[in-house]
Order: sequence, then C-alpha cells, then structure tokens
Amino acid sequence: MAAAVLRQAARAPLLVQQCSRLIAASHRSYADMAFTFASPYDVYYKDAKVKQIDVPTFSGNFGILPDHVPTLAVLKPGVINVTEEDGSNKKYFVSSGSVTINDDSSVQILAEEAHPVDRLDAASIRDGMSKAQQEATSASSETAKAEAQIAIECYEALQKAVEA
Repeated sequence: MAAAVLRQAARAPLLVQQCSRLIAASHRSYADMAFTFASPYDVYYKDAKVKQIDVPTFSGNFGILPDHVPTLAVLKPGVINVTEEDGSNKKYFVSSGSVTINDDSSVQILAEEAHPVDRLDAASIRDGMSKAQQEATSASSETAKAEAQIAIECYEALQKAVEA
C-alpha cells in the first residue's frame, strides 16, 4: 500500500505539468499564432500575429489556424495566403521550401524564393513559360528534360498566381 502511494506522489509533478499545458493551450486565441516567413533575400514576417495562413504543399493545400496540429511539410510552387489580424489578406508566390507548425502555435515558412503576388509581371511569366517549353522540346538528356519540366511547372503556378 505504501509503495502505491509513493508511485502516485512521484507522478504528481508530471500530472501538474500536463494539466498546466492543457490550461495554457485552452486560453490561446488568434493573437497567439506567431508567424515567421522568410526567403534568402527577404523577411516578410518575424513573429507576427496573424489569423490564418494557407499554404501549397505536395500533400495538398491546407490552412493553418492557432492550435493546428504540429506539422512539417514541403512547399510546392504556389501562393501562400496570409490573413492578418485586421482581416486583410496578403499573397506571396513561393517556388519551394518548408513549413513548420509547432505545438506552441508558432509557424515558420522558409522559402527558396518568395515574392508578393502583386509584384509579379504577367508578360515576363509568359516569356519564361515559352522559353521553358522550347527547352523541354529541344532537351537532349533526361536531366535537361527534367529541369525544363520543373521550370514549366513553376511557370504554370506563377501564371495561376497572377490570374487569381
């Protein structure tokens, strides 16, 4: 009987710690999602408070809200949509990268390249697509064909971003 009481007493600190985590998690709100978004050339958000982030990944597009399940995902070419605290939306095109969602509701997106959608030039995108398609048809090696196909997929995503 004494051994059982000692085991319960030894578990008490662990139970208190688990309960305090649950209580802290239940008090989170939209303002508690810290968002960091950067590329090698720019930092767009650093620990900013946002309401929602929509991301394109190879496992599908999904939205991130506070208390999202911790996740690691690989970004595919597409548009990240950020809903800021005031309800405004900002869109960024990303070529690739990673998204990390932590159990404290913080989110980090590290992109190989990222650009605000409103700064994209539709004419340059069309020209790039045409060049990539020509490279795909004239490619002499499998490596060159694969590189051209990757460029085509990226330009297709850019075109969708500009049209949306």
